[in-house]
Amino acid sequence: MLDSLLPFKRNFLDRNGNKLHYVNEGQGEPVVMVHGNPSWSFYYRNLISALSGEHQCIVPDHIGCGLSDKPDDNGYDYTLKNRIDDLEALLDHLDVKQNITLVVHDWGGMIGMGFAARHPSRIKQLVILNTGAFHLPQTKPFPWALNICRNTLLGTVLVRGFNAFSSIASYVGVKRKPMPKAIRRAYVAPFNSWANRISTLRFVQDIPLKEGDRNYQLVSDIAASLHKFNHLPMMICWGLQDFVFDKHFLDEWKARFPDATVHEFDDCGHYILEDASDEVVGHICEFMTKA
Repeated sequence: MLDSLLPFKRNFLDRNGNKLHYVNEGQGEPVVMVHGNPSWSFYYRNLISALSGEHQCIVPDHIGCGLSDKPDDNGYDYTLKNRIDDLEALLDHLDVKQNITLVVHDWGGMIGMGFAARHPSRIKQLVILNTGAFHLPQTKPFPWALNICRNTLLGTVLVRGFNAFSSIASYVGVKRKPMPKAIRRAYVAPFNSWANRISTLRFVQDIPLKEGDRNYQLVSDIAASLHKFNHLPMMICWGLQDFVFDKHFLDEWKARFPDATVHEFDDCGHYILEDASDEVVGHICEFMTKA
């Protein structure tokens, strides 16, 4: 079933003994798609199919996600810097060093823009999908559900014992209509045991909220680098019913990039590429033809 839903060759890069899975489809200028938590490269399947005829589509699964290895804490340090290092290593391995269209979603925004901050000259244009690359906006309270997952033993049990984060996200992440059962199963399939849900929890625990938190300075540095991309074409597609990356985050993007093309979807949630797949893929394809 999964092979028919994700009909792309499986490629792997060794990262210090861990296998990092990635999709590498098509030829042409590169489009690098970076997923967040608790999703994986499956999120971009329709966009890969739409763009791979004329572009090289590169879509990694972060360590602990999708078809990549899922080591314990002794085998991998689940932190933002390592996520950026992994993406950098993959693109260097593929010799992808110029004219990158960067597509980011959820925590993939921080990872992708963290890479961009290191190599601004490699980035040609940006596609932003319900994500952030800066600290929690001052107007936005930290969601209670994330607080439970991040800071409590109950959260650990719910996320790792019952797959609460990935499973619930497959329901609440869409608003127009429920995900078909096969699609929902594909989203949660990689996170099928206590051991294999480690990244889902560590992603949330790695969110820096105050000075002194690990990665707080790194997020500050990424946010401070965003002005370097003001001259680049940018398109934002946003589901306004996202309970985390909501209008507070969208307003921050619009304030930082007033010239960006923005498409807002009143009836869509976090998984904008599921809720409004045809429209968003169409917008991105049109955006790419103007490059």
